[in-house]
Amino acid sequence: MTNLAGFLENSAREFPERTAIVLGETRLSYPQVDAAANQVANLLVSRGIGPGDKVALSCPNLPYFSIVYNGILKAGATVVPLNVLLKGREVAYHLGDSDAKALFAFEGTPDLPIGKEAFEGFGTAEGCEHFFLITADPAAPSPIEGAQTFGAAVAGQPATFDTVDVADDDTAVILYTSGTTGQPKGAELTHRNMRSNALASESLFGADAAHPDTYLCVLPLFHSFGQTVIQNGAFAYGGTVVMLPRFEPKAAISLMLSEKVTFFAGVPTMYWGLLGALDDSVDVATLANNLRVAVAGGAALPVEVHHRFEERFGVTILEGYGLSETSPVASFSPYGEPVRVGSIGTPIRGVEMKLIDPDGWDDVREDGAERIGEIAIRGDNVMKGYYKRPEATAQAISPDGWFRSGDLGRKDADGWYYIVDRSKDMIIRGGYNVYPREIEEVLLTHPAISLAAVIGVPHETHGEEIKAVVILEPGASATPEEIVAWGKEQMAAYKYPRIVEIVDALPMTATGKILKRELS
Repeated sequence: MTNLAGFLENSAREFPERTAIVLGETRLSYPQVDAAANQVANLLVSRGIGPGDKVALSCPNLPYFSIVYNGILKAGATVVPLNVLLKGREVAYHLGDSDAKALFAFEGTPDLPIGKEAFEGFGTAEGCEHFFLITADPAAPSPIEGAQTFGAAVAGQPATFDTVDVADDDTAVILYTSGTTGQPKGAELTHRNMRSNALASESLFGADAAHPDTYLCVLPLFHSFGQTVIQNGAFAYGGTVVMLPRFEPKAAISLMLSEKVTFFAGVPTMYWGLLGALDDSVDVATLANNLRVAVAGGAALPVEVHHRFEERFGVTILEGYGLSETSPVASFSPYGEPVRVGSIGTPIRGVEMKLIDPDGWDDVREDGAERIGEIAIRGDNVMKGYYKRPEATAQAISPDGWFRSGDLGRKDADGWYYIVDRSKDMIIRGGYNVYPREIEEVLLTHPAISLAAVIGVPHETHGEEIKAVVILEPGASATPEEIVAWGKEQMAAYKYPRIVEIVDALPMTATGKILKRELS
């Protein structure tokens, strides 16, 4: 089946006895998840939503995410996953830019209060007609006027559905990625993109439907890493996804033991957290005996963490590289081969990589020296383009299909790649990409701020922290603490600056460009 939802359907048919999702005491079999997704598909069709339409989904790592995600795909529509930390203003932008016709959002808990934020965005987004509130109690009435609860909406919907046939190049998912040139852009990922990237698990990690893995899902499913490597990769091979809505090292270790987790994927700060949570009460020998694969991505893994994890768990962490625009995996340390610490590995099956001139499309000359260039990627994983942005697409993808990553790298004599530097301005905070331009634009809406420059500064656990250096308007007053508090209300939790410095002037070039390299 071409439709990405075919992974779920095939496993429901071939492995009806297997557990697809675990959350606490809840255990859902593949047929149960598939039937629930069918109800979502029938709901959407009853509301006139089908092929080509966009449906947004704002939900943490809960079974609802996988159920709604696959239901949208079954209906032939496109999934628009939203970061659960977005504020109402940001939700409205994503809904409007993607032309979403409906929004599914989790009601929230004291720890994850996203329902009201999502509704604020829904209320100001044109064209988004349906709001389905996923409540912790399916029988409870909607606490938000104008929103129908998920439970009420799917009640009575048939549990069977004939999945819509789609073409390989139809858009399955639109993933929003920030950029240095302003507002986030939607990367259109096709059914072929997402299918091929998930199926790469066989060659990358030795995935085998006859011996399925148990995956600990701590990476957010709204992000491409968690979606492809955990959810879609597990469903493709009949594995079990053990969900943890919020990463907490001790809770993660407890689940790894109780559920006999064999596959862990995380960003470097998660590995740092796991190592820090090991004490005499933890049965490390059993943890290590169960764990078959450990995968890292999102940021460079410190060498010390790499070695310490291998020493304690007996498993070598496999590092990979990719972007939302590449579904996301482009390269990985080959499974079963000695790892080269610091390398992002070699291109995965069906993918090519090369180094190009950062100022053009010319290949970097290979003459035996390890020269530095911008990493370019071509293959089954590369997006079809940025939604409704032909100019941005043309800048990012060459006529012959090469996608320029914006990341500088080098290649050794054996074809292994190494990241030398990230895109000039990008900050990576705890595995999340943060682009200063977007933050600066929000800061400039503060009535007391005249000019702002946002940079990343080193941080012990997050890798980088976000710092804003600002100039106030003449006669205006504001303290750093007030600006931090204001930013917290305006931006997602991973975006707002935790550090603010107020200055009289910023270093600039003769042409008026801020010299960020002189800030610290």
